[in-house]
Amino acid sequence: MLEQVTVLQFVLVGLCALAAGTIGGVTGYGTGLLMPLVLAPIVGAEAVVPIIGVSALLTNGSRVAAFWKDIDRRRAVILAATAVPTCFVGAYGYSFLSGRGASILIGSFLIMMVPIRLTLKRLRTTLSGGGFVAAGAGYGLLVGGTSGSGVVLLSILMASGLNGRAVIATDAVISMILGVAKTGAFQAFGVLSLSSWIMALLVGLSATPGAFIAKRLTEALPIHVHNAILDAAIICGGAILIIQGLR
Repeated sequence: MLEQVTVLQFVLVGLCALAAGTIGGVTGYGTGLLMPLVLAPIVGAEAVVPIIGVSALLTNGSRVAAFWKDIDRRRAVILAATAVPTCFVGAYGYSFLSGRGASILIGSFLIMMVPIRLTLKRLRTTLSGGGFVAAGAGYGLLVGGTSGSGVVLLSILMASGLNGRAVIATDAVISMILGVAKTGAFQAFGVLSLSSWIMALLVGLSATPGAFIAKRLTEALPIHVHNAILDAAIICGGAILIIQGLR
């Protein structure tokens, strides 16, 4: 695979990963949705999900370091514990879960989640208890089998009552734990070649500085503005998934 990649393409991947890492540090996602658009024409669509899965270890690790003080540890532990088992199932069948129908369904769900979350907030009700656990299990199945589904986790965390940088930080911890599980599954199932590891390291290392750039940007944002950005990111992410499913 790498023998066919030019120096210019390597540079393009690195620059796009830095931009996606910065966007992800502000919005809670970015690499998983944006990088496939760059990687697919270069490495082939079948290699994209494993590459993004491995690179997420570095991109989310950098967000954990940048937003360490904002992590909601209780929610992170609960959701990660329920999502890891189903993540293995999703990784095993990832080729079946990344089709057009899934993209349209997930995208529609995300767009609907924004008004639902705002309604719950007005009613002073949040996603908690059994609903939060069920959402974690469903998300694990989804993230194991797709790339770019991190926006679903963002929506779940906001519906549970988190705001601003706490969403970004807690999302990063959960995503990093699931990234370890997902990478182990892909390696065990034989879909991670040496060239995929190399490209994943390029994406992850290039995106890492973006988390610290994003931290400086979010420190200047009022909480209501950051929440509005997160809501807009969820709607955009849902729209992108729907468009991908319709293409």
